Amino acid sequence: MQAWLDNLHAYAGWMLLFSLLSFVIGLISTPFLVARIPVDYFSSCSRHTGPEDSRHASVRWLLSGVKNLLGAVLVIAGLIMLVTPGQGMLTILFGLMIMDYPGKYQLECRIIRQPVIFRAVNALREKLNQPPLQAPPE
Repeated sequence: MQAWLDNLHAYAGWMLLFSLLSFVIGLISTPFLVARIPVDYFSSCSRHTGPEDSRHASVRWLLSGVKNLLGAVLVIAGLIMLVTPGQGMLTILFGLMIMDYPGKYQLECRIIRQPVIFRAVNALREKLNQPPLQAPPE
């Protein structure tokens, strides 16, 4: 039992450090990501398509990997922030928005339809002098 408590004590420091680090990352990245969401991103029933990427395939794969890794870090940080200080749901939302996976747009719409999340995102956009997001269709 004593060994288990000693291990728990050692991990508590790492958990505290990770919690503080994820809080700072979320604090820094959330306003940047909120400001970059196009006003009409959630206004249609289907996903917007962007311009065709003209970069070399290996560069696209590398950037996609980095983007997905950053998104995964934000989702994990958001999950941690659900039980520690920070804006957990918003951080999870932005992590999910960065990553590429099937059904992504439908999940984003379901999350942003939550009145608390929608109001929080638009309040943050207002502080950043950005127009509010258009509401997603029901």
